[in-house]
Amino acid sequence: MARSFSPLRYPGGKTGLYNLVSTILRINDLDRRPYAEPFAGGGGLALGLLYGGHVSEIHLNDIDPSIWAFWDSALNHNAAFIEKILSAEVTVEEWRRQREIYLAADLACPLDLGFAAFFLNRTNRSGIIKGAGVIGGLEQSGNYKIDCRFNREDLARRVARIAKYRRRIHLTRMDALDFLARADETLPRQTLLCIDPPYFNKGSSLYTSFYRAADHEALSQCILALHRPWIVTYDEAPEVCALYRSRPLHRVQVTYSVQTKRVAGEVLIPSPGLLVPDNLELLTA
Repeated sequence: MARSFSPLRYPGGKTGLYNLVSTILRINDLDRRPYAEPFAGGGGLALGLLYGGHVSEIHLNDIDPSIWAFWDSALNHNAAFIEKILSAEVTVEEWRRQREIYLAADLACPLDLGFAAFFLNRTNRSGIIKGAGVIGGLEQSGNYKIDCRFNREDLARRVARIAKYRRRIHLTRMDALDFLARADETLPRQTLLCIDPPYFNKGSSLYTSFYRAADHEALSQCILALHRPWIVTYDEAPEVCALYRSRPLHRVQVTYSVQTKRVAGEVLIPSPGLLVPDNLELLTA
């Protein structure tokens, strides 16, 4: 898949795994079945699989109130959200205003908060919402300007397309561990869970909701107890290999952009009995 269908830019987004995940669905007879992401983020991979007919429905969960608000707005207030995209002034002054809305999340309605997160995502460096500077700098003296990633017509089309699938997109705002703990009861049996936690290394600099070492350990215990098919993708770190040492680990190449575009080696871990393509490099057995 050449590009993300998500309106959001996401650091470490997994749209580049589209071909691999669609193959995993097919060889396990899970295609055209439900699909779930407990760390939905931008949801580019999930949307691509849904639009491509590889899954029947998607379950998107994200604990971040601003990301949840974006998805809620795209699904339930679609026309109003599109109007905001088409009418917004993409200036540093507006960036400051949207940043204030984002920082006062408890006071904002979901539509305003969701748009603030979207606006910052499209105008901040590398799409990092929290703590990153505006593209081009406050003086707009950089080579790229604040509006270089804000193609309003294309973004409006992406948001409009989400609404066409709204009956097949299920949204929750739960802690990922709670979502996974209930997965065996709440998700259909043949649902593939694609679990993409915050990076073990540098997660605090990329995500609004990041994990500490103890959180990663608790997550691994929850995942390994699941009775639904799952795959986990992680940055390749010794700590990750140790947490999932009971499972085969495969290296996959993912292209992502944080400041500069590069290809990174990541780890893919499948659930027991789940087939993966033979050409994946095996790290441990």
